[in-house]
Amino acid sequence: MQVAIIGGGWAGLAAAVQLSLSGHQPTVFEAGRQLGGRARNLELPGCTIADNGQHILIGAYAECQRLMRVVDVTPEQALLRRPLAMRYADGGGLSFPNLPAPLDALVGIASASGWSLRERAALLGRALRWRVQGFRCADAATVADICSGLPKRLLDEFIEPLCVSALNLPAVQASGSIFLRVLHDALFAGTGGSHFLVPRCGLGDLFPVPAAQWLQDRGHAVHTASRIQELSPQGQQWLLRCTNPAIAAELEQSRFDAVLLACPPQEAARLALLAAEDLRLPARDGVHYQHWAQSAQALEHTAIATVYARSSHRLAAGLPWLALQPGEQAPAQFVFDRGHLQPSDRTQQGLMAFVVSDCRTDRQALEQQVLEQARQQLGWQDIQAVLTVVEKRATFACRPGVKRPGLELGHGLWACGDYVSGPYPATLEGAVRCALAAAEELVHKDQD
Repeated sequence: MQVAIIGGGWAGLAAAVQLSLSGHQPTVFEAGRQLGGRARNLELPGCTIADNGQHILIGAYAECQRLMRVVDVTPEQALLRRPLAMRYADGGGLSFPNLPAPLDALVGIASASGWSLRERAALLGRALRWRVQGFRCADAATVADICSGLPKRLLDEFIEPLCVSALNLPAVQASGSIFLRVLHDALFAGTGGSHFLVPRCGLGDLFPVPAAQWLQDRGHAVHTASRIQELSPQGQQWLLRCTNPAIAAELEQSRFDAVLLACPPQEAARLALLAAEDLRLPARDGVHYQHWAQSAQALEHTAIATVYARSSHRLAAGLPWLALQPGEQAPAQFVFDRGHLQPSDRTQQGLMAFVVSDCRTDRQALEQQVLEQARQQLGWQDIQAVLTVVEKRATFACRPGVKRPGLELGHGLWACGDYVSGPYPATLEGAVRCALAAAEELVHKDQD
């Protein structure tokens, strides 16, 4: 099959690689000049390469790691792997040992620094209850609901920062069922699943750029700066119209057997609604497209911010990140020392990335709050901002019972992305798994 993939982020490129492995012919169209979507390279002042937001993976993200290997990226070299740790500047907090699961979690919780015996026993007991219940809860339950009764310190120092980092919402608003799925896969799905995997290179170099090269080496086109204006059904195939004049004429002569929308939900909805107006599309599909688009447009989105700053101070060599105590005027949950992640790159030395997973204020105020948080909690009086990156539509709001659009729109049109129906929150692994599912379903549908 000739398959057009609209979007060159992690989902679109994962689908393209999988379709190529299955013997099909994907062509990727990316509206931007860079590949990677919301997880791409970014140049900071001073020619320092960072990311459009500091990202972290966990060991349970098996499909991300598998696809990296497919496109000749070695995860063991590209990612710094460390056991889960949520240590604070005062030495308190949680740190898992490097042991098989679930022993690592049990020992880590039992030996947490600064927690009383009662607090540690409460968390172990609640984890056991979740496991007995199969890590399931009512669809309407929030994270706060499933953690009700736990000591306040556990909620403040473990549950809340973990919830905000994973689901990008505070515990009182976030989906309990999706939170439990993440906990299950991280803590009980296999040894190393809870490990933190932090990129040692730019996010674009971690998968998107190597994936594009891998595809091009096999004769598949990957077009950047190529926004698709509209889709037109041509019998059982599709005609695409593009803003890039270099390929517009060629596309007029091309027909695709299927189209995969791997772009942001608002752009996917725009294309679906335009297609629904085409009289050549069967009426029932036009109605389905409208329903799908309404579902995509109805999603609420939340912002994530990364404040890049420089300081003469460094974090301890053994752990290149620290948890921070968030508050009303202290919005960051973590700080990463990028000099530890890329020790051979002198431009990274002294560069810190402060992560605000639930950003609710304007850029300038946020930046000043984070700098003051660093001075108060870390004692870094010389901290200076370099650049603050705010991804306003970084994730869909992972609330209880959130309704997410499905994979198939009908008539050879499909969708994938971290917002499409699935068990994970808006993560790289969620995007990749959705893309693989869409590619598989697309192929099976064609065979049927």
